[in-house]
Formats: sequence, structure tokens, C-alpha cells
Amino acid sequence: MARRRDYPLGVEFRGNERTMQFVRPYRKVGELNQVERWKLERHPLEVADAVIGRYAKEGVGAIAEVAGEQERLKWVGLYPQRQGGDAFMMRVKVPGGRLTAAQAREIGIAAEAYGEGPDDSAVFGNRYADITTRQTIQIHWLRIGDVPRIWERFADVGLTTVQACGDSARNVLCCPVSGVDAHEVFDALPVALQVSDFFTGNRDYANLPRKFKISVTGCVEDCVGAEINDIGLWPARTADGTVGFNVLAGGGLSDGERMASDIDVFIEPTQAVELTRAIAQLFGELGNRENRGLARMRYLVQELGPEGFRSELDARTRFPLAAAGEALTRRHRGDHVGVHPQRQDGLVYVGCSVPVGRMSGIELVEAARLSTAYGDGTVRLGTDQNFTLSGVAEGDVDRLLDEELLQKYSPFPGPFERGVVACTGSEFCRFAVVETKERAVTWARWLDARLAPDGDDEAGRRRDAGVIRMHFSGCPASCAQPQIADVGFRGDTAHVGDHLVEAVDIGLGGSLGSDAAFIDWIDGARPVDEVPEALLRVVTRYQNERRDGEAFHNWARRTPNDELRATLSGMETELDTGVRQ
Repeated sequence: MARRRDYPLGVEFRGNERTMQFVRPYRKVGELNQVERWKLERHPLEVADAVIGRYAKEGVGAIAEVAGEQERLKWVGLYPQRQGGDAFMMRVKVPGGRLTAAQAREIGIAAEAYGEGPDDSAVFGNRYADITTRQTIQIHWLRIGDVPRIWERFADVGLTTVQACGDSARNVLCCPVSGVDAHEVFDALPVALQVSDFFTGNRDYANLPRKFKISVTGCVEDCVGAEINDIGLWPARTADGTVGFNVLAGGGLSDGERMASDIDVFIEPTQAVELTRAIAQLFGELGNRENRGLARMRYLVQELGPEGFRSELDARTRFPLAAAGEALTRRHRGDHVGVHPQRQDGLVYVGCSVPVGRMSGIELVEAARLSTAYGDGTVRLGTDQNFTLSGVAEGDVDRLLDEELLQKYSPFPGPFERGVVACTGSEFCRFAVVETKERAVTWARWLDARLAPDGDDEAGRRRDAGVIRMHFSGCPASCAQPQIADVGFRGDTAHVGDHLVEAVDIGLGGSLGSDAAFIDWIDGARPVDEVPEALLRVVTRYQNERRDGEAFHNWARRTPNDELRATLSGMETELDTGVRQ
């Protein structure tokens, strides 16, 4: 099937190819950074034609001949792996986390057919795909010569990798069970898709100072983390009963983490595209293009203040800004694991736990099969790196739970397997200093074996054991979002005798929602071999001291940091470790 030149990756490229309307010398501090200069030399989206017409034919050496081309590859979802040579990671955009069965199957086939690494992982095998904390899927070990064929197959089922990376709007998040959640205010997925469609392939908004992250949700449980996105749209109601979104701006993690500011704006769903466009324009015009370390939008919001940011936004939005309405978010849920009734009578959705988000390509194909055999033909990805099957008839649940895939990715996991999240770590990332995914899964299973409750519920099914969120990032970039976890790890190194070993910084007590707060970093550079026993001591203490219904993060916050540090270290203290009043 012949494809038009404007659709090399299943999306129309539109807008001006040359003019960078937002790159003007607003700031007089210094020169544009090197990445900004590369982007001015050639529009980043032009790399798509270069991959198809030259690099896939001539090989990776041709990429190195063009200044800045490795950076531009991000705009079409490609990163060179740390191994170098002809080894690439491809990130697939999945707006709102919603995949059709055909799309899930095609991603699985791509991982199986093209993603074979040189060695098998002792935990994960080979030819796998990773669900990310932005509801995308990453495939590793791809060769540049295979990329155009993969893009063609993805385009045939409505998938694209355009702007899954790069200094532009990344994958737009939405509640993974939008449209079926029994308690949501409204189905926000159509809004998320409209926002995604506006930015994807739009040259005029594809050169922002840094990555630009948006979440849109109509659910009351903050499962996509509005507070840690550049733009967070979450449900609200005005005094006259109009339902829409309140707007948060300037959230983010990595170094310099920041909770998003309430900028006192309410919008109706039909205004979401224009609102996000205007914020992108504001960011593009006023964001820092000299220092990439200070180029994220949260620094601009901090600089201007919420009121100043709102004023600048008001000058760029094509409708008058209304004051914020009543916020309808009630709590932070974080995942949709388990079997839950839908808003549609007689149907349930089944949230499956995938520790650290890694599945083989064949398993993704099987998830696609199950979604049509038992459900509505969709596979829904969450920011917790899990997947959900929806539209399952109540009478079919037991048969679905008996399927082999759900025996492995159970809706009833232990609390640590349910809550474990990890980035790719030093296995693939050149910034990470420790291995993450294999280690995180091993720790979670070890802890569950020692701490999780045994036995089934009254129906003879595995009981809901709750969740303890353990997030592991291999470096300070925070791709695994450790700052909002019950237990967060950040890759580090430590000296043990004459040797340098892998280590982690350990933080406790993070969460989002009504009691949102970042973790406190309690312990630094603890060798990884010491971590499981240290965690066992802390969680055992939590189980002994917690108040009725008290979550781990609340217990950690009321326990002095020096006591937590002593418990991690296994040091005896004179402090009473009984139940605190």
C-alpha cells in the first residue's frame, strides 16, 4: 500500500517546515544551547524522511554524519541504546493508554520479530516490551534498517511514534478506565485524544524548550498524576453545575521536583485544545532556551508565579479565562488492579499487575486475544505500568482469571508486586548507574513472600492484599517517579572496602491526591545487596505500628526520619517502637 509523503509514520505532518515562531530572543541572558541551535538548523520532524530515505538503507554511520541528528531522532520516538551501534529503543505513543486489540497485537509482533537482544534476561527472557509511566510502550534492540517497516505496520493499525520523545507534547495521559469507571465524573478520553491529535505532527508546536507533559482526566481518583505534569486537567464543577476541568500547571519530577500550581482557571471540555495550545505557546515563547537544565515549564511557572503565569496565558488564549470551579478529585488511587464493576450493568474490568511493566511480545499478543475473547477488544495501559481488560461479562470472569496470562499477571498480586515500578535502568539508559528492572522484581517478590497475607477470600479467590508502591529509578531523572512512591529508590554508587558497587538512595512517604507530598530521602548510597533486608525491617515496623487503616506513606510521615534511618540500618534505638498515639 503506497503512502503519501506526509504520512510516513501514520500521522499527517502539518504547519510551517521552516519558521520556528516561538524561538525569538526574549531572554538576553546568553546564547541558545546546542540543542536549540540544532533545532533551528533543521526542523526535528524532518528526521522522519531521513530515516526512511537514507539511514535505514545506509546504516547508523550515516546518522553520525549529520550534526544533531541523534537528538532529532527523538521526535520520531527513537533513542540509541547505551550499547551503541545498531541498537535502538522505539517508544510507541498510546494516547490515554487505550490500545485496540489490533494495535496491542502489532506492538507484540514487532517486539517478537525485531526486538531480540544478544542475551536472555534471567528474569524476562528476550524480545520484550516495556509499559511506561506515561502509558506508552517501548521496544528495545531494534535495528535502524527495520524501522520503516515497523512504522508501516504501526500506521496500518493507527499507531505512531511521532513525538513520543523530544521537545514537544509527549503522550497525553488519561484515566485508563475512562468511559467504564463507575465513579468518574465524565469520560475524558475524547478530550485527551483531541489534545493529542492537535499536537502530534504539528510542526508549529514541535519545538518547545523541553518535553511537555499533559494529563487529562474525568475520574475522581487522580490516577494519572495531574500534580506532576506540565499541564494537569482534572474534573471540576462551577456554581451553575457546569462540569469541566480545573487547570494545574508546572508540575514535574527529576531534579527540582515541583507540585503543579492551581492557576485558578476552569475550562469546559470543548476548550481543552485551545487552552493547551495557548500554554504551549506561552512556554515556547518564554521558556528557557539557554540552559536545558532549567528549561522545563515548572521553572517558568515558578519564575512567573501562578498569578503571573495566568496573566500571560490570558493574553494568548482565544477565550476569556474563567475562575476555577469546585475540584472533584477525592483521592489518589494510583492503579486499577483487581476486578471492578463498570458503569455498564453486568460488566467488569480486570486490572492485571505487570511487575515493572515488562511483558514479552508474545504475551502482548495474548493480551490482545483475551481482550476480544472476553472483553470489548481494548487493552488499557496505566501509569502504574499495568494493563486492564474491560467489558468483561460478570459470568466470564472466572474463566478469564483461569487463563495462563492472568496467572502470571494476576489481578490479585502481593502488595509489593502490585506497586513496583522501574525505569529501564543501566540495561539500556546511558544516564542510569544501576540495573533496575530485574532487581526491583526480585525484591518485590522476596518481600511479598515474607510479608504479604496468605489465603484466599470468602469466594476462594486471592484476596486484595493492598499496595505498597516501590519505585526504582536508575538515576535522578526520575523516569520511575520515585518521589511520589511509598518507597523510592534513586541509583547511586558506594564504596565497599576497595570496591565501587551499585547502590541506591532510599526515600519514604510520597503520594499524590488530597495529601500529596514528595518523599523524604532518608538514606543515601546504600549498597543494593543490603536493600531487601533494610526494607523488610521498615515494613515490619510499619505493620507493627500502623493505626487502623493507615497507609504506609502516612505512617512514614509521622515517624521521625532519624528513626526511619536507624531502622533501615538495623540499628537499635532507645526510642519506643510501639504503636504511637
